[in-house]
Amino acid sequence: MSVTLRRLGPGDEEEVRRFLIPRVDSSLFLLGNLRAAGLLDSGATYSGTWCGAFDGGALAGVAAHCWNGVLLLQAPRALAELASAAVSASGRPLAGLSGPRGQVVGARRALGLEEARTALDHEAELFSLDLAALEVPPALARGEVACDRPLPSEMPLLAAWRVAYAVETLGARDGEALRSKCADEVSRLAGDGNAFVLRADGEPVAFSGFNARLPEVVQVGGVFTPPELRGRGHGRAVVAGSLLAARADGVRRAVLFTERENHAARRAYQALGFRVVGDYGMVLLETPVPALR
Repeated sequence: MSVTLRRLGPGDEEEVRRFLIPRVDSSLFLLGNLRAAGLLDSGATYSGTWCGAFDGGALAGVAAHCWNGVLLLQAPRALAELASAAVSASGRPLAGLSGPRGQVVGARRALGLEEARTALDHEAELFSLDLAALEVPPALARGEVACDRPLPSEMPLLAAWRVAYAVETLGARDGEALRSKCADEVSRLAGDGNAFVLRADGEPVAFSGFNARLPEVVQVGGVFTPPELRGRGHGRAVVAGSLLAARADGVRRAVLFTERENHAARRAYQALGFRVVGDYGMVLLETPVPALR
């Protein structure tokens, strides 16, 4: 039976959840956005234009072109058609693509962006951890360092760290626009209870956050330790501290992705108990592509 495409909207939420939950490890951005903003594209944070591919009446693929210009993919069927449909229907510029690595590569090709200059082109490994098996770093277990939510007085420092993270990890360009965006991101994460700071002798030394969250699973992202404080296990400890807090809230699993060549990060996550469960891709374009029609 042929696959048909249509734009998704209010009333389709449960069907989208049923499709995404079996693929949850690589669908946290989609599921988190769905939970936060539904399927109505208001232009607000987390909202987007969603399109679905149906095979015999059953949902077989999803693409969402989000408020920030990033196209999120979970499209084992009709990938090229879904990518084009979502970007065309949204009317907004395309800033990047995110999803299973093969789908990101295929959608980029289908949209004619293989030669487009990128600020970031991650070929990442996808990690998962049952929080019951979390290995707590000794320094955190002994209380030599402590992890907690940020204090209001720490927010300017965390915003500056976020800028440094974006430049170093995401290929962003420093400037007033980036600084404003990063301050907003940190404020939003903190306001949602998804920002965590590691302190040594009462001073902040590392940051971690959850960039997507469901009641039973969180996705770790934005982990940052200032260069002068690296090599001391702070990144591993702040992630562990955030996951202990999540576990106390009833969360059972965590996922994250990191570039294959980032050997230090891979070792740190594996020391916490994370194991590779797949791959992931993220592409951020150097210059967003105007709305496709």
